[in-house]
Amino acid sequence: MGMDSGTEIKVINPRKVDNVVHPVGPGHATSLSTAPQPPTSPERPDGQRRRQQQGQMQGQGQPVQGLIDFNPFKKWVPWMVPGFVFANIVVFVITMFINDCPKNSVSCVAGFLGRFSFQPLKENPLLGPSSSTLEKMGALEVSKVVHRHQTWRLVSCIWLHAGVCHILANMLSLLFIGIRLEQEFGFVRIGLLYLIAGFGGSLMSSLFIQTGISVGASGALFGLLGSMLSELVTNWTIYANKARFYVQLAALLTLIFIIVINLAVGILPHVDNFAHIGGFLSGFLLGFVFLIRPQFGYVSEKHVPPGYIAASRKPKHKPYQYVLWVISLILLIVGLTIGLVLLLRGVNLNDHCSWCHYMSCIPTSLWSCKSKQVSCESIKYGNQLNLTCISNGKSNIYTLSGENSSQVLQLCSNLCS
Repeated sequence: MGMDSGTEIKVINPRKVDNVVHPVGPGHATSLSTAPQPPTSPERPDGQRRRQQQGQMQGQGQPVQGLIDFNPFKKWVPWMVPGFVFANIVVFVITMFINDCPKNSVSCVAGFLGRFSFQPLKENPLLGPSSSTLEKMGALEVSKVVHRHQTWRLVSCIWLHAGVCHILANMLSLLFIGIRLEQEFGFVRIGLLYLIAGFGGSLMSSLFIQTGISVGASGALFGLLGSMLSELVTNWTIYANKARFYVQLAALLTLIFIIVINLAVGILPHVDNFAHIGGFLSGFLLGFVFLIRPQFGYVSEKHVPPGYIAASRKPKHKPYQYVLWVISLILLIVGLTIGLVLLLRGVNLNDHCSWCHYMSCIPTSLWSCKSKQVSCESIKYGNQLNLTCISNGKSNIYTLSGENSSQVLQLCSNLCS
């Protein structure tokens, strides 16, 4: 039998990922007519209630096209986040190959690994390469960004890690956070968010910490955490019913607790908390831009079957979502642009903020936040090098296989540690 020309679509109990539409005509049980309605039954699960409605319509001898379930939010198959994890591991293996500890150091940890063995624990307690190798591979070194305009280091440093412990912690976090986000929002948005947040973290780190080198994906990971927070805020109307509201509120409070704990860890020495803060702020703004969802009750035209008419035509997004989108995009572009200009001009923001350094490290009786500068006197006899550390007076003789200034700096650091 043909379909009524005035057929409409009505949304029954729309949920976040399960909107339901069905035809409503003049003679149907769910239309606005004067026909007597069946008595209201006790509350039943959605699926049981739908089957009951179908049975009532069939019992009245009316044509039933059936309820149409559709999923308005596509579930993506995550491949990019595992790909990022694989890329980070490959880069770390290459870094250890280039490091070649037995050739460039007097002693190594796990020497049975050959050239993949680790630097001495006094030099790198994270079981990884030397700082000179990381610098060679693209670690963030502010002097080279400012004076040699090697801005690519702001991105390359997020693919490098200081050791096995460092990369293990970061990659587990990336899998735990990133896969869920990629399933919900796809690889394009999450990939851009990860890279831009990592760049933002490196940029803030460079403006406040201008000595030493910095590596790691922590800034990008904090960007993902920040985007999760803004996604909960901007898409709050999706979780309209009371049960989902309390679940979402619990998720929000848990996420805030995790963020606070991770930022608190950043006040320890040798942890670049400015990269964490910069990545988090960038990700928080990017979440309003990239992770915006349609408002509660919205039905897209592409999900409406041919011949059906939507009974309610809600706009796709709430006005506050558009406002947050515009403000966040402007703040992000202006902030990154100004930060990059200040960095390339060699500005150190600590000169304009006397207390900001406490956001990265708070000195206590257990540790000091001052970076130790090492210097050595050297005397060379052929391939023999006599080094004396100025700070502690220790002296030692080393055999060099060739001219290698980074190796000399590494030996001096070991001698003074």
